[in-house]
Amino acid sequence: MLQLRPNCEHRDHEYSLYMLRCADGSLYTGIAVDVKKRIAEHENGSRGAKYLRGRGPLRLVFEQCLGNRATASRVEYRVKQLDRSQKEALVDGQTTLGDILSDPGCDADQASGAACR
Repeated sequence: MLQLRPNCEHRDHEYSLYMLRCADGSLYTGIAVDVKKRIAEHENGSRGAKYLRGRGPLRLVFEQCLGNRATASRVEYRVKQLDRSQKEALVDGQTTLGDILSDPGCDADQASGAACR
């Protein structure tokens, strides 16, 4: 069972899923152990995602602690498969990762990588 916590502060080696809103309104989803450090890397261009170059300023709009890297990677994949309205509902708090992952078509422990319905 996936246990969700708001963030992973003071927890070594636990990954968080995060979402950034770019200046153009687009959303970027990623995972990191240290979200603040990862955002700084994106903003400084050092090891930052190519997608984010020139899209600043960036604003953290969602963060959820997920635990180990394997789980975080699976959940990240699922979130990236969501359409924009579903991602916005997650950011706005109208739905939760638990709701998304409890969808019968979206099993976080499934290794197949099938997209959520």
